[in-house]
Amino acid sequence: MINKSKQTTNLMNKIEQEYLKKDLPKIEIGDTIKIKKVIQEGNRERVQSSEGVVISKNNSQLNQTITVRKTVQNIGTEKIYLLNSPQIINIEITRRAKIRRSKLYYLRDRSGKATRLKQKSL
Repeated sequence: MINKSKQTTNLMNKIEQEYLKKDLPKIEIGDTIKIKKVIQEGNRERVQSSEGVVISKNNSQLNQTITVRKTVQNIGTEKIYLLNSPQIINIEITRRAKIRRSKLYYLRDRSGKATRLKQKSL
């Protein structure tokens, strides 16, 4: 019984390897990133870009996700992106921050200059 479950896991890993993106940059918590994504509206497609700070990351092979937070007119919005999605065209890292936590959920309670993070020297 144990042997059969190992075989199915190995088979699933082989199938997932085909769909993994190889050109993803190394994204870390605290990075400010720009994401370009294809949006389909009716019968036409357009490219939408958004920028924000990565506040959390979930690593699980093909289902790797990041949560990006941005503030527009004092209203904070968070969006979860599936990194290996075929709809994501490009991810560009604009800034890296020096942080000491694995999740930056405390940024939700802050506004204005309190949301600034110390920049990491590259």
